[in-house]
Amino acid sequence: MTGTAGKGLQVLAVDDVAPALDELHRMLLESPGVSDVATAGDPLTALRLLQARHFDAVFLDISMPEMDGMELAALLGRMTDPPVIVFVTAYEEHAASAYGIGAVDYLLKPVGSERLRGALDRVRRFLGAADGAAPEPALVDALAAVPVELAGRTRYVRRDDVRFAEAQGDYVRLHAPSGAHLVRIPISRLEEHWTHAGFVRVHRSYLLAVPAVRELRSDVTGGLLAHTDVGDVPVSRRHARELRERLLDAATRGEFDRGNGRR
Repeated sequence: MTGTAGKGLQVLAVDDVAPALDELHRMLLESPGVSDVATAGDPLTALRLLQARHFDAVFLDISMPEMDGMELAALLGRMTDPPVIVFVTAYEEHAASAYGIGAVDYLLKPVGSERLRGALDRVRRFLGAADGAAPEPALVDALAAVPVELAGRTRYVRRDDVRFAEAQGDYVRLHAPSGAHLVRIPISRLEEHWTHAGFVRVHRSYLLAVPAVRELRSDVTGGLLAHTDVGDVPVSRRHARELRERLLDAATRGEFDRGNGRR
């Protein structure tokens, strides 16, 4: 990712609603540290601009025709030198998916100038981290709590309450004492955000909180299971040794008992 030391940010704003795009363009141009702002009224135009030149960041609406902002962001994530993504939307229910895709911020319309400055600060710190500086703690901890939609209501599941996550296509089911909660985020992306918090991949379809493990068991076929208070998690052979080492390390540090006591 190209750094921004000594120069202003090159930003692309994408929104299919012209007045909203004009206002975002104006606010970005008036923001300190932004040297240039291009605009696109649809995702296909945005893709053409991104193929033609480099942008440090893309401020992206979610609800758009032909291709929505989530789909465009997923495409951008496959670029060799992808821009930083900031979503700008009127809908707060997409936050978990947005951070799961790798967005550094999620702005709700109408966007205030102070909130926009905060997002630009995050972009700069993220670009600095990509160039070797220490990562911003707020970015690392973006999914410390995950919003879950159920029957028109939003509730938040704390990462510290989750024992394990189970992949189900583009979703994961978070298993916690409060129940099983379905969230739209790929397990690989959740792993990126939660590895630093003690979660480890133990199976192609499972991400496990190490402190939640009470014991290891064998199933009827001789396979390994990690037992938690909300269920057993299968451990593949290729991950078994790493898990045993992590459990030993956690027990040595006192995290194993402390985690079970808390949970």
